[in-house]
Amino acid sequence: MECQFPTVNSNKEEIRKIFSSVKTIAVLGLSPDPQKPSHRVAKYLQEQGYTIIPVYPKEELILGQKVYRSLAEIPGDVDMVDIFRKPDALMAVAQAAIERGDVKVFWAQEGIVNNEAADKAKAAGMTVVQNHCTMVEHKHL
Repeated sequence: MECQFPTVNSNKEEIRKIFSSVKTIAVLGLSPDPQKPSHRVAKYLQEQGYTIIPVYPKEELILGQKVYRSLAEIPGDVDMVDIFRKPDALMAVAQAAIERGDVKVFWAQEGIVNNEAADKAKAAGMTVVQNHCTMVEHKHL
């Protein structure tokens, strides 16, 4: 799941709208290991001024932020979920995002696609991006 340039053209205007409208990003699968793509991407987004909320099964702090075990545990608003999980986990993520009621963007990282979960998130009113890296897309803007 290394972030590289996407092989598919993304809609730049839609991507620009996403990044200008979100402030808080829950990163699901945010590894504490600085060598992992999830850590590098989240660190980059944090450096760009976004509030990063780590969601990971272990650790207490990642990137200086309190770690939560699930989307449901996060207090306050979450504008976007940035997902570094296997495709089969996306349906549960979509359901959790719907149950929160505040997630505007459902973003599955490069190499991660689950069309059923994407359709569920779209039907609930979320903007959905799959198979694209948030860091690469942000840098392209």
